[in-house]
Amino acid sequence: MRAPVDDAAARELAAEAVALRALTAGVRGLLGVRAPEMLGQAQLGDSRALVTDLLPGYQVEAAHLPAGPGAAASVGQALASVHALPGSVVRDEGLPVRTSEEIRSEASALLDRAEATGRVPATLLERWRGALATDDLWRFESTVILGGAAATSFLFEEITYHDDQTGPAVTGVLDWHGLSVGDAATDLRWLASAPEAADDVFAAYQDSAHRAPDGSLRIRARLYAELEFVQWLVHGSELHDEDVVDDAAALLDDLARSVRDDDLMPRESREPLDDAMAILDRMPSTAPAPAVDTSMQTDAYDPDELAALFDPTEQAGGASTVGVDTAPIDLVAWADARPAEPDDATEADPQADAAEAERASREALRRWAASE
Repeated sequence: MRAPVDDAAARELAAEAVALRALTAGVRGLLGVRAPEMLGQAQLGDSRALVTDLLPGYQVEAAHLPAGPGAAASVGQALASVHALPGSVVRDEGLPVRTSEEIRSEASALLDRAEATGRVPATLLERWRGALATDDLWRFESTVILGGAAATSFLFEEITYHDDQTGPAVTGVLDWHGLSVGDAATDLRWLASAPEAADDVFAAYQDSAHRAPDGSLRIRARLYAELEFVQWLVHGSELHDEDVVDDAAALLDDLARSVRDDDLMPRESREPLDDAMAILDRMPSTAPAPAVDTSMQTDAYDPDELAALFDPTEQAGGASTVGVDTAPIDLVAWADARPAEPDDATEADPQADAAEAERASREALRRWAASE
């Protein structure tokens, strides 16, 4: 039983009641995981309390969500099942439906309000304006989303797998008050605070998604995570609460320092490189492709959690997850790492010819990259 403590909480509970009503037995059958069932509402002073059944399971904080095929993969699969629900579930109840352009416009308007406070570092404004101006980033298919997903939205239980091994899996999903049609990346922004599990959650989500692959999903999720700092600033500004404004401004300053050498969007000069790399990828290669860290390094805007992101002592193992190296690929060094050709080849060899062709292509790419 939950009762609101303020007007914002009252609106959230009212929205959850509508969302839970939309989850009919047929819809719940599509989910594959449990969602709370509304048992009723009761008048409580000037507001209404919401009563639901109690789902079994335990919650895991984002920072403690482990990598691997168990819990992390289960989260990705659970989110994919939510996002696979038909849009009519939302539309029939009159819940919000937003297109990609509307979502983009809302983010731009939020940034305008934040900029008006004069408390957002210029480097961050440039970073985010660049993302908002990139059309390719906003070419995505809207889908049913939770809208307010967090690590604690997922309930885990120990289950037995096909090989008789036991492990945690998501069996229930909470926090339905933001049920709407929107950007799937919204439900993945909390992975900013789950550096160990993020890759596996994204991978499982993409493998289980019922839509065309979205190559910009992680970039938008990271953008939304960073914009939570802006939400906190605008919130304080609208309340005329200087303490909140100062707190948000300090967090934004820390964020600006942490992402100083980290591009949110690929540089324009990377586009011809991508074409060249695609050609080389079709050739056999003994040189491993360099790993590029695309994990998000920011969090949703709980003030305590946001502050912890910039305190290395708060991170697991005492190591900060902010500012992970995301430097562009060094093509010259990569090309130079190719295996040396034998000097004593005396007769025609198809494999040697293929290796020579690959070497020539890589050498041409090396010279081209060095000239840029």
